[in-house]
Amino acid sequence: MRFENHSTQFTPQHTEEEKAQFTKEFEAITTQMHDAQKAGLSPHSSEVQEMVKAHYEFVSKFWTPNKSAYKSLALMYIVPSDYRDYYENVGEGLSQFTYEAVCIWADKNLTD
Repeated sequence: MRFENHSTQFTPQHTEEEKAQFTKEFEAITTQMHDAQKAGLSPHSSEVQEMVKAHYEFVSKFWTPNKSAYKSLALMYIVPSDYRDYYENVGEGLSQFTYEAVCIWADKNLTD
């Protein structure tokens, strides 16, 4: 996996209203992933993979990652970072669960 600097891919600043909407969207996806994890679904399950598709579509509002870029974003969910802390505060093990689900989806749906 290649690590890349994606800072040049972000779109210009958004309004406070847009930021609030983005936060709600992201929290909804995260809650769905946590519910799936608690229900014992596999990261491979079609339900979880649909959630990852929604996550990718959300991320694509800001930049369009290829397979390596999307997987390196997901890596931030398991290495010491604010992302990992966020997911782990929602539910223990959610960071790893999300990482695995994203990697599975990326491998099946994206190219470099």
